Amino acid sequence: MQKRRVGLIFGGKSAEHEVSLQSAKNVLEAIDHTKYEVVLIGIDKGGHWHINDAADFLLHENDPKHIALKKTAEGIQLLPGEQKYQLQSTNTANLLDQLHVVFPLVHGTLGEDGSMQGMLRMANLPFVGSSVLGSAVCMDKDIAKRLLRDAGLAVANWRTYTRATRHTISFQTLKEELGLPFFIKPANQGSSVGVSKVESEQTFAAAIDEAFRYDHKVLIEEAVVGREIECAVLGNEQPKASILGEIIANGSFYSYDAKYIDETGATLQIPADLSEEVTAQAQIAAIAAFTALNCEGFARVDFFLTPQHKLIINEVNTIPGFTKISMYPKLWEHSGLAYSDLIDSLLQLAIERHQQEAFLHDLQS
Repeated sequence: MQKRRVGLIFGGKSAEHEVSLQSAKNVLEAIDHTKYEVVLIGIDKGGHWHINDAADFLLHENDPKHIALKKTAEGIQLLPGEQKYQLQSTNTANLLDQLHVVFPLVHGTLGEDGSMQGMLRMANLPFVGSSVLGSAVCMDKDIAKRLLRDAGLAVANWRTYTRATRHTISFQTLKEELGLPFFIKPANQGSSVGVSKVESEQTFAAAIDEAFRYDHKVLIEEAVVGREIECAVLGNEQPKASILGEIIANGSFYSYDAKYIDETGATLQIPADLSEEVTAQAQIAAIAAFTALNCEGFARVDFFLTPQHKLIINEVNTIPGFTKISMYPKLWEHSGLAYSDLIDSLLQLAIERHQQEAFLHDLQS
């Protein structure tokens, strides 16, 4: 059987560059090499694309704080509209063999926000994960919360501000409307990048500055007291939910470092110690959120479970991490789907969706 050629795109200009490198490393190690041939396409922090050698593409690969992409002399460009050769080396001008499917692992800005997905659609390439709309709405926490709320799903109370309305932000008003503490977040970042927990006016201005470093729109959100529960969703038109896991943060909240760098920053409890009733409610809500936000392929849905047993959706992540301490693959592993099989399922879902889109295009021709 001929191997399918998988383009693994990773890195990128976002604040989650290092996380993406770790994700790519783990996927490369876990993918079934008897079925797939992997083409590594790394994007450096400057936005330049590189064709990488699987045997030597990372620097400090076992150090999450200093892991880096090894740049190469061979760049890459896409040829939209080509049926057999979509990629060309910028160094040699040689056409590269056809990719059968792409696995984008660029977290955050320009990878998870619909930009990468739009480019891949223009190039007529099947790709893993949500398409343009689902990626864009999930990346924008403000828009996602509005859609979830309109779908009848519970979300935390919040306020939204842009640079144009920044002058109207009042600590006293927010304290009265949201209570203390509250969180300040960039609207279009993931993995707790730029997030601050504000407990007093002394830290308020610095937290606002930090959020606006990463985006032109910020959310200020009430702090929800509750357990942090996560559910992995897999599928296209008929998505399935995994068993549930719980994040037990060892700090004041589940920070960026706790997720990806400090292995002692949080404890992952799988399965979460929950009743069958609450488990079923969370799984139903996770699929409902996945559907409401037009997700496809995979996503991780994060909840707060309050002492009153109310489930509140925190966020939906359309390219969840695949690092060795990431929740998404762990949840499926405990649900009976091994890491290698999970990757295979994602690639198959991408190809199936692309075939359906091609069929629809043929009907219109």
